[in-house]
Amino acid sequence: MFVSAEMPSESSAPERAEVFRVIQDLLADILEVETSSISEGDSFVEDLHLGSLELIELVEAIEEEFSQRSDGFRIEDEDLEDLKTVRDVVDYVLPRV
Repeated sequence: MFVSAEMPSESSAPERAEVFRVIQDLLADILEVETSSISEGDSFVEDLHLGSLELIELVEAIEEEFSQRSDGFRIEDEDLEDLKTVRDVVDYVLPRV
């Protein structure tokens, strides 16, 4: 079972490393791999071999995790095609939380 990663208090914006760590933890849980095997430069398809169902699961997990921090956080459907790497997702999430 996945346990939500600790995020800083509501009054401070998360740093890049914290957002990466949360996404890394979510991916590790979905893929059932060690977090250390996931790097920011990894491609979802080529490096991590995420299928479409796993990608949907990841998007839902990210939305759930970060909606606790930023009310109504959502990854827009039209933005999904641009999110090809872990770095892309970190870059997408960071200014929105």
